[in-house]
Amino acid sequence: MSLALFLSMSSFALAASISPGPVNIVALTSGLRHGFRASLRHVTGATVGFTALLLLAGFGIAELLLRWPGAIRLISGAGVVFLLYLAWSLWASDGRVSAGLATRPPSVTAGLTQQWLNPKAWIAAIAGMGAYGTGGGTLRIWLFAALYFAICYASIAAWAYAGARLRQHLDGKRRLRAFNRTMAALLVLSAAYLVLAG
Repeated sequence: MSLALFLSMSSFALAASISPGPVNIVALTSGLRHGFRASLRHVTGATVGFTALLLLAGFGIAELLLRWPGAIRLISGAGVVFLLYLAWSLWASDGRVSAGLATRPPSVTAGLTQQWLNPKAWIAAIAGMGAYGTGGGTLRIWLFAALYFAICYASIAAWAYAGARLRQHLDGKRRLRAFNRTMAALLVLSAAYLVLAG
């Protein structure tokens, strides 16, 4: 693999992984509420979930989805419902940050599920593999997935870390409630975009 191709793949993976989206908003919020270390389970699940989706795109799921456009609408609809559920959970939060919170940090399974219900992840996986993976054979698919895994993990972890660093600045219930509601509004905007773009 040439250096130019490696840099191009890396740039695509970084732009798609670090840009704001539902999974990154959840990572930021988890870092704020539960700390960086506790949020790494979510980061791991989201990265594994996306990488599995990327590999499926490389090995032919994109063609199946083109044959069944209803499946894309179903995934998108489930993603919108899930985003609205997450938004409601954040909006209704009471604004407490403490180690004794009744809610637990998002799990590995939650991170994995979020990626599979995240239309942004489906678009990135199909577009990325279409551009960089499938034309280069099986080895290229695996190399792109491995590179993407590392960049995706670092990107989502950066959002969780940013949330953990914000924790010291949002120590009051009122400030945290305002932050949670801002994140909830961003999730609703993401859901609205998916509905309008669909």
